[in-house]
Amino acid sequence: MERTVDVDRGAYPDVVTPWEQGDWREAVFGWVEGEIAGHGLRVTGVPRVRVRPWSVLVRVPVGGQAPVWFKANPPGSVFEGPLTAALARWVPEYVLRPLAVDGERGWSLLPDGGPLFREVEAPPQAWEELLGGYARMQRALVPRVDELAALGVPTLRVSEVPASFDRLRDGNGSLEPEQRAQLDALRPRLVDWCAELDAFGVPDSLDHADLHEGQLFHPGPGRFTYFDWGDAIVSHPFASLRIPARRAAERYGPGVLPRLRDAYLEPWTDLGLSTAELRRAARLAWRLGALGRARAWTRLFPTATGTANGARSLLETGDAPPF
Repeated sequence: MERTVDVDRGAYPDVVTPWEQGDWREAVFGWVEGEIAGHGLRVTGVPRVRVRPWSVLVRVPVGGQAPVWFKANPPGSVFEGPLTAALARWVPEYVLRPLAVDGERGWSLLPDGGPLFREVEAPPQAWEELLGGYARMQRALVPRVDELAALGVPTLRVSEVPASFDRLRDGNGSLEPEQRAQLDALRPRLVDWCAELDAFGVPDSLDHADLHEGQLFHPGPGRFTYFDWGDAIVSHPFASLRIPARRAAERYGPGVLPRLRDAYLEPWTDLGLSTAELRRAARLAWRLGALGRARAWTRLFPTATGTANGARSLLETGDAPPF
C-alpha cells in the first residue's frame, strides 16, 4: 500500500531520483522506522519529502518531540553520512550527532537542530561569532585531514589547484568562447596566487564549501551548529570565508567584512604569521572558494557536459575579494 506523503519538487518537477522507485521508497521508510524505534520513537504523521537533483530529504514527524530528518545523497556526496558521524565524534560541540548512518547507501538520519540561522534576527556580531566558531572547528580538524580523505571527502591541495582549474575549464560545455579566453588569460595569475598562498604554510582542513544562513542552526545566543556537508572538501581552510562573507555583505553592506574576516582569522593567529600575512592569505584563498563551488557542481552532476552554475563559479575565480 502506497504511503501518504507530501512531496515538494521545487523548481525541478522532472528530476529523476531514486524517489521515483517504489522499492527504494519502501526500503527508506523501513530503515527509518527501524532506526527511530531503536531510539524509542515512532512516526506519528505525514512525512514531508523534498526532492532535489542533489538529495532527497524527508521530514519525519515523531511523537513527543521535534521531527527527525532523513537524507539520501547521490554518489558524488555519498561521503556525507560517514563524515557527519565522524565529526560528531571529533568536534561534537559544533555539529549534529546522527541517529543512524548507512554509508554504503548514502543515507543519514538526523535529529532536528533547532531554528536555522536565517530564521533568527541576528546582528552582525552573530556572524563574527559563527565564523570564529567555525574556524576553531577547522583548527581542531587539522590533524584529521588524512582520516577525512579516507572517508571519501575530496581533497584539493593548493599546489593542485591549477590542474583542477584546467580540468574544469576543459570539461565545462557551458562556457562560451570569450569565457574560455577569459579563463586562459586568468590562469598565469592563478598559478602565482597559488604559489604565494602555499608559501604561507597554512595547513589544510575541512572546507564546508557552501556555508550560509541555511546551512547552520542557531539554537541560542553564541551557539551554532554546522551541517549539510555534501559539498565539503579537504583543502585550504580560508576558502571557506567566501560564501558567508558575501552573504553577510548582502545583508549588512560591505562595511562588515573586515570585522568578519578578522573574527575568522583570530583562531589561526598561533601559526606564527603576522596579521598582514593572514589577511593576505585570506585574500588569496577567496578565489579558491569559487573554484570549490565549480568542483562541487561537476562532482554532483558528472554526466553533464557542464552547468551554468559551474561555469559561473569558475569565472568568479578571478574576482577580487572585497576586503
